[in-house]
Amino acid sequence: MQNLVKETHYTRGSEHTPVHIVDSIMGAGKTSWSIQFMNEADKDQNFLYITPFLDEVQRVKESVTSRNFTTPEPKGKNKGKLDNLKQLILNEHDIAATHALFQKADTELIELIKAGNYTLILDEVMNVVEQCKLNNDDFKWLLDGGMISVDDDTGLIQWNDDGEYQDTRYKDIKILAETNNLYFFENTVLFWTFPISVFKAFKEVYIMTYLFQCQQQKYYYDLYNVDYVYKAVQKLPNGKYNLINHYDKEPYDKAAIKALINIYDGKLNNLGDDKNAFSVSWFRREQNKHLIEKLQKNIGTYFKNNVKTSAELNMWTCFKDDIPKLKGKGYTKGFVASNARATNEFKEKESLAYTVNRFMNPFEKKFFISKGVAVDEDMYALSELIQWIWRSQIRDGKAINLYLPSKRMRVILQDYLQSDM
Repeated sequence: MQNLVKETHYTRGSEHTPVHIVDSIMGAGKTSWSIQFMNEADKDQNFLYITPFLDEVQRVKESVTSRNFTTPEPKGKNKGKLDNLKQLILNEHDIAATHALFQKADTELIELIKAGNYTLILDEVMNVVEQCKLNNDDFKWLLDGGMISVDDDTGLIQWNDDGEYQDTRYKDIKILAETNNLYFFENTVLFWTFPISVFKAFKEVYIMTYLFQCQQQKYYYDLYNVDYVYKAVQKLPNGKYNLINHYDKEPYDKAAIKALINIYDGKLNNLGDDKNAFSVSWFRREQNKHLIEKLQKNIGTYFKNNVKTSAELNMWTCFKDDIPKLKGKGYTKGFVASNARATNEFKEKESLAYTVNRFMNPFEKKFFISKGVAVDEDMYALSELIQWIWRSQIRDGKAINLYLPSKRMRVILQDYLQSDM
């Protein structure tokens, strides 16, 4: 696995928007650094802190004591959180909000951010590329009616109509098209990409994550030729935190990390030898229904007979649609979504079962490749797996047990633990 860290120049048209990727392993102190940074910043510097979870929003509001952080709230019947976010930015408040709200950014919000001299701190990467669900008949109606047009070279969809469309499905399509973030791909798929102009509107951007080089947002930045530099968090002897050049960081003690992960190696893994075992398509095949039943039994056996930990210490995951097929006595309540990140809620969990074989959405993968962006699907899978594992007590330096029945996922993890990455 290559270390793809790069140092590059910044571009923001005629101005400069530094984009810092704060790439440090979970538990290294990224959030603690950001809280310290905001507490010590000049008062004329405005912050927008974006995180996946409301409890992390609350944590920032309570921990940044030198500032009065505000959270957007709906104000009346016709004024939702997005409208309140715009009002708060207009009045130059420091704001803490969720990914879900930030993903609704439109052209007006972008202009307000640009005028407000804001610094963005993004806690974990976002889903910046998604399929936009519009059926073929509706798409054809918009196209034939001249309301939209498609660029033959890029697939970019332009909105050509001045109608308001306030109460229709087409209002969402209009907003996405007007921010130049809607693509027609492979004749049937509409892709939404988060407005790159949002990131260019900030004075400065910090993105706190780990293994950025194999995440969707990295591919998205490459798609739009966004320049960025890698940084790392360093904890100082006095307990404070500092950002350093990624090249200068002390390497993680992989031997110590490896010693904390007891990866199961036994007959319960026999189901997962096929490269595609436990992928989304594998779970959807009717001929695998008995294999899925066997997997459910294996999970129960692992927790009950192999690690013998109590239910409150067990943590497991699968694809959301497969929970009813795989849940069982002694672990059901320990379900944690396979895309979980940026939360400490499960840090008491000791024994883990990861019954997912992660691949990129095939249309998203094809979309990036069609635009000349290199994609490493194994690295993407590693990033998702590592984030999930670090929800457990390993983030506090405590040993964990791990059942990882997919041979592909096991090999990817073992290669990572043996590498100098």
